[in-house]
Amino acid sequence: MRRPTESTAVRGDDRPSLLLAMGPGIAERLLGDAHRVRLASLARTDPCLVAHDLTAPPPAVAAALAEADVLLTCWGATPLDAHVLGGAPRLRAVVHAAGSVKHHITQACWDRGLTVASAAAANALPVAEYTLAAILFANKRVLHARRRYSEIRAPHDWHGELEGAGNHRRTVGVIGASRIGRRVIELLRPFDLRVLLHDPYVDAPEAALFGAEAVPLDTLCARSDIVSVHAPEVPATRRMIGARQLALMPDGATLINTARGSLVDTDALLPELVSGRLDAVLDVTEPEVPPPDSPLYELPNVLLTPHIAGSLGGELHRMADRALDELERFARGLPFADPVLPESRHLSA
Repeated sequence: MRRPTESTAVRGDDRPSLLLAMGPGIAERLLGDAHRVRLASLARTDPCLVAHDLTAPPPAVAAALAEADVLLTCWGATPLDAHVLGGAPRLRAVVHAAGSVKHHITQACWDRGLTVASAAAANALPVAEYTLAAILFANKRVLHARRRYSEIRAPHDWHGELEGAGNHRRTVGVIGASRIGRRVIELLRPFDLRVLLHDPYVDAPEAALFGAEAVPLDTLCARSDIVSVHAPEVPATRRMIGARQLALMPDGATLINTARGSLVDTDALLPELVSGRLDAVLDVTEPEVPPPDSPLYELPNVLLTPHIAGSLGGELHRMADRALDELERFARGLPFADPVLPESRHLSA
């Protein structure tokens, strides 16, 4: 059987018309030479024409948008509101070569009846890998050991100082059974760790199938050595990790956030970090870039990274592969393998 990524060309007369729509510089990183060859076999498109702004498009982009059956989008895509859709009378589908579609798929898209696919499953993999690395390093107290080693610079009783560290029978709390949350739990299976899960939409039997114990949020925080956030950004999850939850976390516990900065109350977190009671691995913050005088940049018990857990460098090609798989299904008149459904928007990142 032919693998999904080993496409055979769709007949020229049957190929849908496609327009690339994403932020400046993204298409060049997303699509390698092999991707462009495959794209040309699946759709009628100008691979050099990329729409960065569809609100007032230049003539060439406006003409391509008017003919487009499908948009291939990625980060930085223009929100597809009623005004933009008015210039795309033939548009039937959007294939997003990244994760969340919340920034550009509007209610007007659902009202129009567009079908939408996302490469969220592909983008979940590097985030889960980043999280796994953070969990294993945090339980070994790597940040603490690095700082102390730099201070001491001499032989030392590390076993005495780091007594209780390590990954043997420690407890990891995963907040959110999202694609990423489930993948993190899967990656943790080979390790001798206990996994707790909090997700209001997952009951105890389903959590057990994942390999986790379902618990309320406060219980998870109180029992976990590591708390890792993977819930979607919706009104109900804003600052879901607040002062009470942070106070419940044991001394020396680590908070990992690779989801969205708004899920954690930064004002409540900072005192816990400044005091040294808690550690943190933060790939996302609120605001997205902390102010220059934020303690997060300097605290020795904080690993702060600039939203890099998701697809980066060559990992973008995995998202391109997944998006072109979906484009091939669309070109052949097949339903998307991984559609984004309007009724699931409140559960998505």
